[in-house]
Amino acid sequence: MIIGYARVSSTGQDHSLQIVRLQAAGAEKVYQEKQSGLDRDRPELAKALEFAREGDVLVITKLDRLARSAAHLHQIVETLDRKGVGFRVLDDASLDTTTRTGKLVFGILASIAEFETALRKERQMEGIAKAKAEGKTGGRPKTVDEERIRTLKGEGLTVPQIVKETGISRAAVYRALSE
Repeated sequence: MIIGYARVSSTGQDHSLQIVRLQAAGAEKVYQEKQSGLDRDRPELAKALEFAREGDVLVITKLDRLARSAAHLHQIVETLDRKGVGFRVLDDASLDTTTRTGKLVFGILASIAEFETALRKERQMEGIAKAKAEGKTGGRPKTVDEERIRTLKGEGLTVPQIVKETGISRAAVYRALSE
């Protein structure tokens, strides 16, 4: 069975053209939703992946309709592959895991995605190491003058009075006093 998946990013957009193209490609069942691709919770995509059985093919019109990133695409196609389900993109004939060439192309894309992830992580770790070497610990700068809070407490003010005097939260006052 050919299963279609159509998605647009916002409620003002229309996915009827995607649906027509998917049906013309032989999709007997089409899952559709109007939701951002960045949204992790896409119920119709989850239903489509759950519905797909061995021998089925999941078809989309464009690659960006399915995944947020190359890594996410790889994760989805890996799930389909474990179930024995093929994957095809109408606008990119080279992305068709039902063919040897399509599997090769997808494998290359997956390798590139993995490489990009490793590079990104390496750069991030280098940046963190550099910041630590410069004495930067990350996070935003402190806005609470802990010394002033301790001074006010030493002068006999209560926590509610310190909160009123400084305009900071009760929790921040207690945190400053406990350090």
